[in-house]
Amino acid sequence: MAEMKNEFHQPVVGRRAFVGGTLAASSLAFLAACGKKDAPAAGSADAAAEGVTLNFSINNPVCIDPYNVQEDQGTQVEFQLFDSLMKYDFKAEELKPLACESFEASEDATKFTFHLIEGAKFHNGDPVTSADFKRGWTRLVSPKSAIQVDRGPSQIAYHLSQVKGYDELAAGDADDFAGLSCPDDLTFVVELSAAYADFPYVCSHPALAPVPAAADEDANAFYLAPIGNGAFMMKPGTKWEDGQYIDLVRFDDYYGDKAVVDGIHFGIQKDIETSYKEFQAGNFDVADVPTAQIDACKAEAGESKDGYTMSEGGRMLLGSEPSTYYLVCNTTVEPFNNADFRKGVSMAINREAICKSIFKGTRTPADGIVPPGMDGYREGAWEFTAYDVDKANEFLDKVAPMNGDSRGIEMVLSYNQDGGHKEIMESVIGDLAKVGITVTSDTPEWSALLSKYDNMDFQIGRLGWVADYPIMDNFLYPLFHSDSLGGDNKSGYSNPEVDKLIEEARTIVDDAQRVAKMQEADAIIGADLPVIPLMFYTHTLVGSSRVKNLYIDPQKKAYLAGAELTA
Repeated sequence: MAEMKNEFHQPVVGRRAFVGGTLAASSLAFLAACGKKDAPAAGSADAAAEGVTLNFSINNPVCIDPYNVQEDQGTQVEFQLFDSLMKYDFKAEELKPLACESFEASEDATKFTFHLIEGAKFHNGDPVTSADFKRGWTRLVSPKSAIQVDRGPSQIAYHLSQVKGYDELAAGDADDFAGLSCPDDLTFVVELSAAYADFPYVCSHPALAPVPAAADEDANAFYLAPIGNGAFMMKPGTKWEDGQYIDLVRFDDYYGDKAVVDGIHFGIQKDIETSYKEFQAGNFDVADVPTAQIDACKAEAGESKDGYTMSEGGRMLLGSEPSTYYLVCNTTVEPFNNADFRKGVSMAINREAICKSIFKGTRTPADGIVPPGMDGYREGAWEFTAYDVDKANEFLDKVAPMNGDSRGIEMVLSYNQDGGHKEIMESVIGDLAKVGITVTSDTPEWSALLSKYDNMDFQIGRLGWVADYPIMDNFLYPLFHSDSLGGDNKSGYSNPEVDKLIEEARTIVDDAQRVAKMQEADAIIGADLPVIPLMFYTHTLVGSSRVKNLYIDPQKKAYLAGAELTA
């Protein structure tokens, strides 16, 4: 998931959108057997639900309908309204069933069978069946679906690209999703076009939720007031008020543990600074914190012990996120078609200084593209991300020897200035000047910048990536596999050996062997350095004194059903 344009939109889920320990995925276990499920706001007097309402600040979402939920603001709302088949439990470091009771996979990892929870209901009272999952997944892909006819194509259909029949359905050449079947109301079968042992992780994405028949009957109404199967529902008689608010209330017929609070008021703010001012005024219980306010906020609210759980004495969250901020190099043009030049540029950048001076130590210098906490992360995996001016000069001398204080190279660095990126890029420019590289800034608007990347009309530019699901494949395949050229692989990088290793890894059932194969691919990519990682993201969220307990996971999804507030 590529990041959104500004820092309020921290990347979370959806490609066009980590914990301290090691993720303990267990694909071998589920292939051999099956998994079992674990057991009023300011300015809006009538917005709150009756009883206790939690006030949560967000930016205006891109979408809250599963069919196109792609960034953290819309995902935050949709996650409360819908349950997908699976969930990744970051606390237990384990993938678990959510809307299903159990699941199995074929030995060759091409067929997955999910057994749904009996008695689950949608917010309109309809039972949740396998046909509803098929409907939900089909509308993401089919250009003939009511929502795509009404609102345009989904930007996140790629999550289902491994399912048999995807290409035909996406092209409009088929009406049915060939790889999806429903033997009965509680059995949902998914067949893939190729082996992919990590597919159950894909099923944890919030977008892959079921939708009732009402989603097709009135697509526009559903888009603004989705009817889900989650712990919260849209407040009756309300809809997403664009740029203003979204109100939810507890769904009392929810199949799982009922929400503690009565309702959620999502107040929509234009930017992080405005949001935080409203928080300080007592109008929000949860908000992002501007970088300039981090130190003062930590002192006042107290830092959370685990980085993810707000509680008395520790309501400032600074836990790491599965996301990486990096520079993408156009490896098809000079001088970035030379790996030595890319290595020299990378080793000239002082990442530690950027993290400390600009981000007050709330971000971590990146030592690879795969962030800490991901199964397969290795400290110092990419050696050329280390700050070493002498070695930087050695590599650069191979390409353009120093003549006085200049190498005679004028490099163009492309980036959008909003969201705090200007300060980061200015630090990079200063570091490169010290090794004799003159840098010119190219600062188009975000949409124009993306067009430049898509057209390979750039030399080097900044981007960010966050895991759609916590697996190495979700970084390596979209960013570096040849199949992703023209898509998320914006560096133009293509290495047959890397492609082969990634493809082999996808078919391996054993967790340790699969990760080891991915690490082989990662090592080659790190040596080639088509992108230059700069830093890993962290939470910068705070809760008000009303918050007794609230968990917000590394992907920034807030578990609001379990939130506890003081009276």
